Amino acid sequence: MTRLETAPHKAEKTTKIPRWVLGLGPLVLIAALIALFSLLNAPGLTGLGDDRPPEEAVVVESIELTPGQITLTVRNEGADPVTIAQVVVSDYYAGFTQSENQMAHLESNTVTVSYPWVEGDPYDISLITSAGGRVDATIDAAVLSPDKGASFFGLMALLGIYVGVIPIGLGLLWMPFVRRSSKAWIRALLAFTVGLLAYLTIDATLEGIELVRDNASYGGPLVVLLGAVTAYLVLEGIEGWAHQRTTTHPATQPANMANPAQLSPQMLSLLIAVGIGLHNLGEGLAIGSAYAVGSLALGASLVIGFAIHNTTEGLAIVTPLASQRPPLTRLATLGLIAGAPAILGALIGATVYQPTLAAFLLGIGAGALGQVAIKLLPMLQDHTGRTLTALTTGGIITGLAFMFTTGLLVIT
Repeated sequence: MTRLETAPHKAEKTTKIPRWVLGLGPLVLIAALIALFSLLNAPGLTGLGDDRPPEEAVVVESIELTPGQITLTVRNEGADPVTIAQVVVSDYYAGFTQSENQMAHLESNTVTVSYPWVEGDPYDISLITSAGGRVDATIDAAVLSPDKGASFFGLMALLGIYVGVIPIGLGLLWMPFVRRSSKAWIRALLAFTVGLLAYLTIDATLEGIELVRDNASYGGPLVVLLGAVTAYLVLEGIEGWAHQRTTTHPATQPANMANPAQLSPQMLSLLIAVGIGLHNLGEGLAIGSAYAVGSLALGASLVIGFAIHNTTEGLAIVTPLASQRPPLTRLATLGLIAGAPAILGALIGATVYQPTLAAFLLGIGAGALGQVAIKLLPMLQDHTGRTLTALTTGGIITGLAFMFTTGLLVIT
């Protein structure tokens, strides 16, 4: 009996270890282990790679041409430091200067080559490292890089308006047509929107992967998937917050919503505008960077191509609002959310373009567009509850085909 009585007494005197100590413990042990390895000079680990040649992985991120000079921005992707020792331009050893005598891992270097290039001529450039490695770059047709002054930034803003704001604004003019359509037509238009968003999702993903296909710095193509997953989760979190707010405050829930778990038309149109805006941000980055190096074919074909291609994005924004009477200010706001990022993208791309950043932003656009496309699927259901009917399947295929066809008109 005495033993049974003393057991609780002992338990009461037991001191519990704080939870934060339990969480910090493994980190302290890891730090101690690393310190021990460093103190003992990591026996058994050092010297393993002494006999191997240095790993040189250098990529050319951008090329700028000024009178008598070719400026290249390069980055070291390998683990070992790299030194540029020589520069060869079309089989000619050219003089050069560089901002860094040696590039550490992931460090960039600006190499300025003195060479009397001729406008319109092609050039093959090879950077020779101190270990004998070669880093190749090609200029298809030499063009003087534009002076980045006020007129240049004005042109970039105008170009963003051409390819983003105006086409989407024209697409919003489909609102009266959408409002007068029957329920069957609305489902078809929503299916068309799903096809459009699916195409943009695939297009943004492939564009991002293409940008960093031969560039492993900062994870290479992995950054595209990281951006897509990040955008998808962020939008899901925002949607969850919106549902929670609606549940907490029932008065804010629209009276015509049969399913409380379904997004409201206003929220759907906003998400579509955000997703398209993120895609147009990546599109603007590509346009601005291409123009900065003189490789963008400007002219009526570019404006016409983007106008036809992006006008349907405005239709995608207004279709969920078929049963609504949104004020013009709301439509204008949605149009700016979707189109204005093209202006910002063009300005960024023409000044501080970086392939990995552009790929990450394209991944964000892909994730956002994919998330919205998934949220639209329940709205395709007919009276039997079936989502993929002959009507909706045809609408999705038509959306994919239309975007692919009009995409061929965009010449860059």
